[in-house]
Amino acid sequence: MRLIPTLGWKLVGEHDEALDVRLMPLLGAIAAGTSLAAAVSECGISYRAAWGLLRDYETKLGTPLVLLERGRGARLTASGESILRGHTTAAQRLARVLPELAVDLAGAVRSSSRIGPMRLHIAASHDLALATLSEILPADGIRLDISVMGSLNALRAFAEGRVEVAGFHVEIDPRTKVDRAPFLHWLRARRDTLVQFADRDQGLILPRGNPSRVRSLRDIADRNLRFVNRQRGSGTRLLIDRIVIDEGIDALALGRFGAEELTHPAVAATVASAGADAGFGLRAAAAEYGLAFIPMVRERYYLAVRTKDIGKPPVAPLIETLRTRGFARHVRRFPGYRTSAPGSLSGVEALG
Repeated sequence: MRLIPTLGWKLVGEHDEALDVRLMPLLGAIAAGTSLAAAVSECGISYRAAWGLLRDYETKLGTPLVLLERGRGARLTASGESILRGHTTAAQRLARVLPELAVDLAGAVRSSSRIGPMRLHIAASHDLALATLSEILPADGIRLDISVMGSLNALRAFAEGRVEVAGFHVEIDPRTKVDRAPFLHWLRARRDTLVQFADRDQGLILPRGNPSRVRSLRDIADRNLRFVNRQRGSGTRLLIDRIVIDEGIDALALGRFGAEELTHPAVAATVASAGADAGFGLRAAAAEYGLAFIPMVRERYYLAVRTKDIGKPPVAPLIETLRTRGFARHVRRFPGYRTSAPGSLSGVEALG
């Protein structure tokens, strides 16, 4: 067990009051997306609770934090942006001193008893090989504590010092102009190192036999098919949005169905159960449900770690495991996955 300090805010006035811990994540999700509905889904709270929270703090602060406009969705006001900017700056400064302030209770217990594996806290975009990685880790080595979330939220948790490792994925086709700025925003060249994990195929997930003869996202939009999307802030949603823009697809037509899921298997399950006519995700997820798959993108899954932790447990045993033949065999279990120098290290500049 590890104790770490967290950032909290207080309203100082006639009566001091701690700020509701749900407010900052909600403002961050709204800033990263375009609708309050998508933001509350990402934060795991109800629409009513989010609306009440925003109205409550509009009254307390004497200024609105969010504007809701028909046809334009939700966006932060100048006050909302100022508050979120201050929170982000403070969180980054806290992250720089976090290692010195954290209290590692598990380390103290291990030093006296030498019993039990070390726990490694990971925030990560959903990945099938990572989710089952514990199967090949040494029993007395490390235990993975994985929190599944979108790539950008995982990197944010890492930058704020809430986890030791962040898992995220980016396209690797050199012919594709990919905006890496959202990822680089949370990474620091002098602080962080990227660990190569695996390469994988993403594309269209379709009913068995592909009865609608779909070949592209444009086909889905043009034929008014029901499309199950991924949540905003996820690496796959960024990928989908990039394709929509590059190919000039009507995003409103593609999003008319409005359904979103948090993981690749959930997307595949929705298509398999006839809850949607198409989705976008991993080849491995489509194969698990016996669905049709149209490959569109080859991407690389990275683990971000702090450079100073590379040679120390529990990060070092993880990297060592990735470099074994056992890991290569583990990855080959999943259709559409490949290994390319797993466990190799690169600087943040590798993202371009």
